[in-house]
Amino acid sequence: MPPRYYFDTSVFGGVFDTEFKIESLRIFELVKSGAIRCIVSNITEGELADAPERVRHFFEKIDNRNIERVLLTQESADLAEIYLNENVVGPTSRDDCLHIAIATIVKADVLVSWNFKHIVNEHRIKGYNYINLRLGYDELEIVSPKTALQL
Repeated sequence: MPPRYYFDTSVFGGVFDTEFKIESLRIFELVKSGAIRCIVSNITEGELADAPERVRHFFEKIDNRNIERVLLTQESADLAEIYLNENVVGPTSRDDCLHIAIATIVKADVLVSWNFKHIVNEHRIKGYNYINLRLGYDELEIVSPKTALQL
């Protein structure tokens, strides 16, 4: 089975961002070829519903055989709340915490994001993983698509 990468919404939008386009398209080529499995949650899909049309259209064109859909559970909502309560990030970053928690609960091999402020941030990653380990969850590898291409 190929490695399972949880994608937050920024990876889909990165396809249309000059700075992130090349790496974003490359990572989706890995999804298309079956080299990695793309995990998306109902949180991601909800955010994509509000994204620009071209981002939504790009997501809709991905072969469903290459996507694993997962749902927000009470366990992941509770874990996200702990991240917030322990000030890993502020209350405006609730959805970011949900992404981290869902990826942790479903045991994604990697979480991929272009969000360097609240997700792919060394200080934040340490906070998320400190809590994960303390509560008996595995550490979650959190990287940008650029780094994910090197894994």
